[in-house]
Amino acid sequence: MRENVLGTAGTAFGTACVTVLALGLGTAPATAAPPSTAPRGSGWEPAPSAPWDVPAGERCAFAVHGEPIVDEVVSRELPPPAEGVTRTAYKGDLVIRVTNKETGAHYDADVSGTALVDAYASGAQFWRVLGPVLVGVGEGNLTRGLYVVDGAYTIDIGPTGTKTVAGPAVRTDSICARID
Repeated sequence: MRENVLGTAGTAFGTACVTVLALGLGTAPATAAPPSTAPRGSGWEPAPSAPWDVPAGERCAFAVHGEPIVDEVVSRELPPPAEGVTRTAYKGDLVIRVTNKETGAHYDADVSGTALVDAYASGAQFWRVLGPVLVGVGEGNLTRGLYVVDGAYTIDIGPTGTKTVAGPAVRTDSICARID
């Protein structure tokens, strides 16, 4: 796991508890990993990721299950940049075990990046990210799939879920290929 530092407003990055948000998956409460602990009075609150399932063909050619095995993610609400927008910073260690439900093959994805997420009333989101996060793509500028995206980049998620990943330093690792 790596230590991440939250920068200042406008260029700040917080953590990518993206598993549920960027993948657009279920919202069942997480049960596999103990909740993270934030220093009292710090404004940071535990933000556990929930286990999730994706049917065959939606991201990978086969059905996939994801479950946090390390989840120390915390979040903090920041002042909104505009009316109708919420801004949340995320940070902390997160490792998701991604399993091919047909074969049992799995990969433990360290997605301990940091993110600053603006969420709009329309359902759109804009992520400023530093480090690795798990991103499921149905439609967007990456091929349909499930990726660990790493580097310094942004993720623009449209109201319909279309994802555009952009930035000066972006690396992708296909989880579907790893567990096929």
